[in-house]
Amino acid sequence: MSSDRPLTDAASPHPPASQLPPPQPEPPVRADPLGFSVEVPDPFRPPLRDQPDPTASQPELLQQEDAAESRAVAVGEPSAEFAGNAIRTAKYSALTFLPRNLFEQFRRLSYLYFLAITVLNQLPQVAVFGRGASALPLAFVLLVTAVKDAYEDLRRHRSDRAENNRLAAVLSAPPAAAEFAPRKWKHLRVGDVVRVESSETLPADMVLLATSDATGVAHVQTVNLDGETNLKTRYARQETQLRFSRDGGVGGVLHCERPNRNIYGFQANLEIDGKRVSLGPSNIVLRGCELKNTAWAIGVVVYAGKDTKVMLNNSGPPSKRSRLETQLNRETVILSIMLIGMCTTASVLAGIWVLNHRGELEFTQFFREKDYTTGKNYNYYGIGMQIFITFLMAVIVYQVIIPISLYISMEMVRLGQAYFMGADLDLYDKSSSSKFHCRALNINEDLGQIKYVFSDKTGTLTENKMVFQCASVHGVDYSSAKDTSGYSVVVDDLLFTPKMAVRTDPQLLKMLRNGGSDEEAKLVLDFFLALAACNTIVPLVLDTKDPRQKLIDYQGESPDEQALAYAAASYGIVLVERTSGYVMIDVLGDRQRFDILGLHEFDSDRKRMSVIIGCPDKTVKLYVKGADSSMFGITNKELDNVLATKAHLHKYSSLGLRTLVVGMRELSQPEFLDWQSAYENASTSVLGRGNLLRSVATNIEGNIHILGATGIEDKLQDGVPEAIESLRQAGMKVWILTGDKQETAISIGYSCKLLTNDMTQIVINNSSKESCKKSLEEALATTKELRVASSVGTLNPESSGVILALIVDGNSLVYILETELQEELFKVATECSVVLCCRMAPLQKAGVVALIKNRTDDMTLAIGDGANDVSMIQMADVGVGISGQEGGQAVMASDFSMGQFRFLVPLLLVHGHWNYQRMGYMILYNFYKNATFVLVLFWYVLYTSFTLTTAINEWSSLLYTVLYTSLPTIVVGILDKDLSKSTLLAYPKLYGTGQRNEKYNVNLFVLNMLEALWQSLVVFYIPYFAYRQSTIDMSSLGDLWALASVIIVNMQLAMDIFRWNWIIHAFVWGTIAATAICLFVIDSIWFLPGYGAIFHVMGTGLFWLLLLIIIVAAMVPHFVIKAFTEHFNPSDSQIAREMEKFGALNQVNRAEIPMRTVS
Repeated sequence: MSSDRPLTDAASPHPPASQLPPPQPEPPVRADPLGFSVEVPDPFRPPLRDQPDPTASQPELLQQEDAAESRAVAVGEPSAEFAGNAIRTAKYSALTFLPRNLFEQFRRLSYLYFLAITVLNQLPQVAVFGRGASALPLAFVLLVTAVKDAYEDLRRHRSDRAENNRLAAVLSAPPAAAEFAPRKWKHLRVGDVVRVESSETLPADMVLLATSDATGVAHVQTVNLDGETNLKTRYARQETQLRFSRDGGVGGVLHCERPNRNIYGFQANLEIDGKRVSLGPSNIVLRGCELKNTAWAIGVVVYAGKDTKVMLNNSGPPSKRSRLETQLNRETVILSIMLIGMCTTASVLAGIWVLNHRGELEFTQFFREKDYTTGKNYNYYGIGMQIFITFLMAVIVYQVIIPISLYISMEMVRLGQAYFMGADLDLYDKSSSSKFHCRALNINEDLGQIKYVFSDKTGTLTENKMVFQCASVHGVDYSSAKDTSGYSVVVDDLLFTPKMAVRTDPQLLKMLRNGGSDEEAKLVLDFFLALAACNTIVPLVLDTKDPRQKLIDYQGESPDEQALAYAAASYGIVLVERTSGYVMIDVLGDRQRFDILGLHEFDSDRKRMSVIIGCPDKTVKLYVKGADSSMFGITNKELDNVLATKAHLHKYSSLGLRTLVVGMRELSQPEFLDWQSAYENASTSVLGRGNLLRSVATNIEGNIHILGATGIEDKLQDGVPEAIESLRQAGMKVWILTGDKQETAISIGYSCKLLTNDMTQIVINNSSKESCKKSLEEALATTKELRVASSVGTLNPESSGVILALIVDGNSLVYILETELQEELFKVATECSVVLCCRMAPLQKAGVVALIKNRTDDMTLAIGDGANDVSMIQMADVGVGISGQEGGQAVMASDFSMGQFRFLVPLLLVHGHWNYQRMGYMILYNFYKNATFVLVLFWYVLYTSFTLTTAINEWSSLLYTVLYTSLPTIVVGILDKDLSKSTLLAYPKLYGTGQRNEKYNVNLFVLNMLEALWQSLVVFYIPYFAYRQSTIDMSSLGDLWALASVIIVNMQLAMDIFRWNWIIHAFVWGTIAATAICLFVIDSIWFLPGYGAIFHVMGTGLFWLLLLIIIVAAMVPHFVIKAFTEHFNPSDSQIAREMEKFGALNQVNRAEIPMRTVS
């Protein structure tokens, strides 16, 4: 059984439920004080890798901060001025559900169309159907959607109720007795002092006042906030920690910034005992976090309820519309024009008929001017009004040509597709136990049409599990690491060993442990001290089977920092304890205390972090680590050392290693005091603190002595090269967008087979707009020359045998994006098969995605795992988040989430292909089946003096789209598969079906409308001519037309189904049986028109003969077209399907099967 705790933690007693924490001793003090007086400021925790400060590089944000108001919180005095702690994620209440839900549903224009039709049918002059019957389809669709929304919102209400009624221990406000009493979360207010015990969840955003650790350290897990599982360190300031221990309470006023969404930033100060104490991100714990490895913690609520950062960030995934749904509007417009044409034709012909028979209207059954039984007029107002009324009546009769059931069918199909994608074991990551999640149900089919894939590198293509490989120290390369060296620390007869050992260089190890020259040994020691101290790593202890041996587990927010800490430990520089004011480091067996005098967090402008350390020898040193581009600009100009280090960095980058440069400077007393004064002023400022601290850091980080550089390996994930190759074979262009160095990115490009030796590389790496313009012009000229040289004259260089790869760095993109040069970049990039962008900021990633998205009709997909990938994921048509080492921000912003990059292959090539094929067919089929039915009604009007009477019962007309024909399409849309998974994975080029829009286009729409036209003629005229001379009644003929229409459209669906199972059989044939049963029921109701009609007509042999002839005649053209196409002009999918059918998949030489390319 293991336990996690700080290495030197003396377990503090847990306070009783109703008592204050016991007094705590003063924190340990140095035995040998520094040569000058030092007051220890509070360190700030650095954010995630590449996480930009919200105030960084944008002066206007600083102006906004200055204009913002801060809030004042009286500690221990709850205030009703601010928001309460009750939360509400539910959208509706009992009073608002009906109006708000109806409002949201009627945002769809098609629903407004059907509402207008229903309202029209309520007018006596234009009523065609019964008033109740006409409202049934729309009411059914609205009801189903409302029930679904109500169920989802009910779950939210239950979750909110459970959350709000949780209990927290709150310190009673004066003048009551000072004790902690339970109180529901929803009753907490800003200013309340709350105690949280180990493994409990934080009820609100709180500033720490005291913890069970004597130094004020607390550990929290933010998995509920951002998905990160590693522990974060937070601190109570010593002023409040000691005051709480001594007096049992903390008075004073806390001034903090107004509520905002930035979960990585916090600026405040606390006025206590006449002193202003600075508070930062390391002093606040957020709602939803869990307290870990800390017996208890006490804090004051500063943000509650809707003002907490987790609630402010609770916006859900972005709303996107699929490409098919957008294209569906085009067909809807065409059908609307078709509807207007039919209505105009019927109304004009009706007007002509009235004009020709105007002398007979008094005696005509439908147009006589008076009802002689009552003496009242029939409201006949003349030919013009008759045409207008007939037009409105025609709109009501033919309304179903635009299928009302299509939208709800699409939602149900997407829900079923999402279920099967989530249940696919090929998308399940065993290493992290993470399933595939579909977070945006409305773009499933877009997965089958992707043309561009934009991928992050670290954590997406690679594992983001860093392993230290080599180092350069003072211009000497130590990359001959061979043995995995372990180093142990003895504490109180217990052996403490770092959890992970890394390979060590024998020469460097010997120099450090045995001593080289004094100067060399000192440089090496400073190098590893920088690795051990310049971080935010928290060392924890894990028990082992041997009670005398313990493991040191380094918990940190950055995998790079963990790797460097383990590397230092393997060389004998072991970080054993971290508190808010100092770190304990075992230096080759000698435990030493290093005071943390200040810490400057990493930001995307400086691209480095630094820490100011008070050393045991009474000196003060500044340790800095960061990217080479930022470090070499602040050196003390030791040219030989810098040149040698640069050469080693190039070598490491070429091997695909991540690099960092480490530097140091010893501070004099005046330098330190000047920095301390500026640091205190900046850190106690509530407004604009980020820019002020950045300025202080920039001023002190100068004249740095380069200690060396590190090389860290980030291994590729399993299956990445094979996945990229499959995506490229499928016609997709894969772009890598990374923040790493150019050499590292290129090396990874070769490792994952994105770059190959036969590619022609075009590199754009410039430092001015003019040079970027020149490079782009030269690149365009190069692409044209290569095309001419290949004598192909095509816009696709890849088809000519010339494969181009474009490599651009982030510095060049500064001068290209959002200027006139981006058009030139677009031309060059689209000529290339591979694009690799390096040294990129997060917003630049989004800019590159927008470059393609806004200039082409091609579908884009972005995939990443970190906070720096969020903007790119949200910009792309489809965003995929990787559940990786960098937390859950990418997942929370994505449309789909999964565990590994290689899962893109089955997701796109299999599920994407299936989803697109099914949805495209379902939409076209819905248009076809409704058009068939409407045209039957239209032909009948031509023989009834254009009076718009219908032979088909009004209930059958309304149930046709809702019940008779909708369920089979939903089942087929979820379960049908045109090709097996193994075939789709074996032949990636089959994915081109979606990229070429083969399953949904205008040609297929027109073909479906022509088939609807032919089949409607067959359904109407064969019975018409057969019964023309008979005495059959109108209702009997209408029942035959209704049943024949349902059978034909289901027969066509059956001919197009690829894989049958019992569920599909049940719904396809069951729907036909259900239609017959409904006709029996409707004709059995004595007060409805056509009472008993179906029983009369079905009793004759002619009925069954006509039904057979109609089916054969209607299906022959579809069968002939299908057979002709598949035999003489088969598609790639049809060829692969024949291979599956005859079992030739494994026998045929795959290389000999020609596949179409994406045009």
